[in-house]
Amino acid sequence: MLHPIFSVLVSKPELVMEHIAGYAGLLREEASSVGLELAKRAIAWGVTLFSFLVFLILAGVAAMLGAIHEFHWMLVIAPATALAISVAGFLVARQRLPEKAFTELKAQLDADAQALRAVGARS
Repeated sequence: MLHPIFSVLVSKPELVMEHIAGYAGLLREEASSVGLELAKRAIAWGVTLFSFLVFLILAGVAAMLGAIHEFHWMLVIAPATALAISVAGFLVARQRLPEKAFTELKAQLDADAQALRAVGARS
């Protein structure tokens, strides 16, 4: 015998589509509240990667100039500045998402899973 969800899928596909549309609306609503935080983290990762690349380039140039000419503090300060910006971006990018992110969606998924288990147990 087939699971009752399959009979609903075959006989009333519009109900399933309405349910999926409800999930999409809930996901869009919760993503918009978390979207600003995600954008901030994405920008922070971009700054981290770019400034680390600049650090590597400046450190290489400083090593070559230091080998040719005498030592100067600017050969340390320039790459260190890029490294400090990279570390700061990394710390911002690694912050956790708010605890309440997607709680309604998780609760709805749990409720649907329990309902499916209950229907499956009855048949």
